[in-house]
Amino acid sequence: MTTATIPAALTTGIWTIDNSHSEIGFSVRHAGISKVRGRFSDVEGTLEIADSVADSTLEAVVQTASVDTRDENRDAHLKGEDFFNSTEFPTMTFTGKDLLGTGGEFTLHGDLTIRGTTHPVDFAVEFQGTAVDPFGLTRAGFEATTQISRKEFGLTWNAALEAGGVLVGDKVTIILDLSLVKSEA
Repeated sequence: MTTATIPAALTTGIWTIDNSHSEIGFSVRHAGISKVRGRFSDVEGTLEIADSVADSTLEAVVQTASVDTRDENRDAHLKGEDFFNSTEFPTMTFTGKDLLGTGGEFTLHGDLTIRGTTHPVDFAVEFQGTAVDPFGLTRAGFEATTQISRKEFGLTWNAALEAGGVLVGDKVTIILDLSLVKSEA
């Protein structure tokens, strides 16, 4: 990753996503009049901050079968062949490529892979700071958002509405609220 000034509070080393204190969420237009929101509960990821930003890496893996929209029937449909096809494509991945910005706001360029299809995406990232928790763990917080076209990733299922339009919108907003823990090793 290149061309960024990382805040001094983010020291070199390996930082991992704390799944129990993070949320990988999404929203998509439903029936043209409202939004459906969901999340993925099984996520792993590692940010390795090197001495040089260019040598730093970011990798994240989301288990597609962990999708939760608070509706069992919809979740089963999302896990099926019409959408994520969790049996054939059990994971979505993100690999960070470049980081641009200074202070607490960045643009993270990377590759997102869904259903075996990879496209570049840009996340708008806000660094929320660091803190040492009561257990002595150093944590860093981030919020990030991006918007993708689900059709570009092969998520093309839809149903026409009687009044016109379609049931599921194409644009999906991805919302990340992350807590990363620095490895003590």
